[in-house]
Amino acid sequence: VAADEGILHASGSGVPPVTKDYCIIYNSNWISLPKTLDNATFRTLENLTSTVLCSSSEVPSGLMKDKAVVVMRGNCTFLEKARIAQSLGAKMLLIASKSRLSAISDNKTDFEDVTLPIALIRYNDIVDMQLVLGNEVNVTLYSPPLPEFDYSMVVIFLIAVFTVALGGYWSGVAELENLKAVASPGERETRWKKEENVTFTPVTVILFVVICCVMLVLLYFFYKWLVYVIISVFCLASAMSLYNCLAALIGEIPFGQCRITCSNKTIEVRLIFLAIFCIAAAVVWAVFRNEDRWAWILQDILGVAFCLNFIKTLKMPNFKSCVILLGLLLLYDVFFVFITPFITKNGASIMVEVAAGPFGNSEKLPVVIRVPRLEHSASTLCDLPFSLLGFGDIIVPGLLVAYCRRFDVQTRSSSVYYISCTIAYAVGMVLTFIVLALMKMGQPALLYLVPCTLITSSLIAWRRKEMKKFWKGSSYQVGWRP
Repeated sequence: VAADEGILHASGSGVPPVTKDYCIIYNSNWISLPKTLDNATFRTLENLTSTVLCSSSEVPSGLMKDKAVVVMRGNCTFLEKARIAQSLGAKMLLIASKSRLSAISDNKTDFEDVTLPIALIRYNDIVDMQLVLGNEVNVTLYSPPLPEFDYSMVVIFLIAVFTVALGGYWSGVAELENLKAVASPGERETRWKKEENVTFTPVTVILFVVICCVMLVLLYFFYKWLVYVIISVFCLASAMSLYNCLAALIGEIPFGQCRITCSNKTIEVRLIFLAIFCIAAAVVWAVFRNEDRWAWILQDILGVAFCLNFIKTLKMPNFKSCVILLGLLLLYDVFFVFITPFITKNGASIMVEVAAGPFGNSEKLPVVIRVPRLEHSASTLCDLPFSLLGFGDIIVPGLLVAYCRRFDVQTRSSSVYYISCTIAYAVGMVLTFIVLALMKMGQPALLYLVPCTLITSSLIAWRRKEMKKFWKGSSYQVGWRP
């Protein structure tokens, strides 16, 4: 069964003619459509959606001669309709469907004499065609190849690099405040109370990777239940993260600092409104998460806030822990993308299946940055395909970038580690997109991001003769002075 996506290009009779494109589904085993409009032949459209064309007696003789005909989906098969239409002189058959477009399948063996193009189109598109273009419409079919590159990748690239760079910088600002507090005993206790960082040790790194593996396998087998758990956790975590990000910005504004007292505690009124806003944003996304036209924007905003807060909050104590974490997660990524197809029954990658929703599940995991494809193609008409980048491909290298930034702060090295690692991350992203375009299949981004960032950081430390301090990361902050 072949379900190929194509384009119906319709032109009205006005001057200049109004044109519009619509999605069609056809079977490439039956017909071969031209790849461009230059080689396409236009036919006058005859709207016969009042009939299902299961009998030649349903339409007057001569009405279909040399025309493109659209009829309704009915009890007879596609090829039975096509044989009747061809016998009555039609040059193209469109079958309108009020239900979701699906694959066109029939036994072609008994219909070798049928040669006219056959395509499935949405009934609503036929109605729209008459409203927009009028009753006199010329149509043609073509199927352009998918573009090698889509500008949605540029948007993904900018979001990822911005998040990693800002997360690392924010982590460095927090580290600078910590060091100032250490140098000033009067501020030390206050700063420790505000500090919410969690430090990863090599043991917790290994435990974290094991949990990731277990969760991915559980999601593969119990997706239709666990997906709602992940959605709930994402709503809660992203609302808190958005609050933390915006509160850090609001804290720099010296206006609107009125407070209220409750249970011997004071809180700024503006922070109460901020909390309500963040909760509302997460709730709105949860309710409208399947609305492809705009919900992706809200998901990306919440996702960026989640990644920023994660990068800032989770501290890697040294380069050794960074190497262990990034190395293990690289192996994890490669195994679940490239190795698991040899293990699963359907030969599909566990990682790709979970990301897309296994077994045709309509609910998708909200752990990716999503940007709709921007290049015009049959796919963008028939569906709304998205370019995706997992949160892990931002957070994991982002933790190394944050460590580099803190090391710069603690050793006063003029941001050389931070800038170099951020540039290396950007280079790794470009490399990922190049391989993606060449191989035309999902790629484990960490396969390219991890070597770029680790090797660059190591070379900078080696060149500056600071590898021992960079690797151990334990006592180089001693003696720091503001």
